[in-house]
Amino acid sequence: MKIFLLACGFTSLSAGFLGIFLPVVPTVPLLLLAAFCFSKSSDRFYDWLVNHRLLGGYIRDYRSGDGIAFKVKVKAILLLWVTIGISFYLVPLSIVRIILFLVATGVTYYLILLPTKGFKEEHLS
Repeated sequence: MKIFLLACGFTSLSAGFLGIFLPVVPTVPLLLLAAFCFSKSSDRFYDWLVNHRLLGGYIRDYRSGDGIAFKVKVKAILLLWVTIGISFYLVPLSIVRIILFLVATGVTYYLILLPTKGFKEEHLS
């Protein structure tokens, strides 16, 4: 079972890393899945991931309930829709365009619902 969880962890980690650059791949849920798999299979990889300089922040902020920074949300949503717009232009199939639009809408909705890091402190004072 540990080998299966390690394989799932590395697969999720790889996909989550790609999600940093590909807006239709959800980074945070995949990194959280990788952290879960590593927590059940390898303390070494779990500690490495949670304390990683680039990837660990996503997990720590999400687990603490801090959310993600407003600027990161805006950039992610803008990049998502620019990429989807380019795909609309390049893909002639209507069904693929509909699927792309639905995925982009779902990811945008998910990003908007995530807590915004620092938002509570900025707007409550």
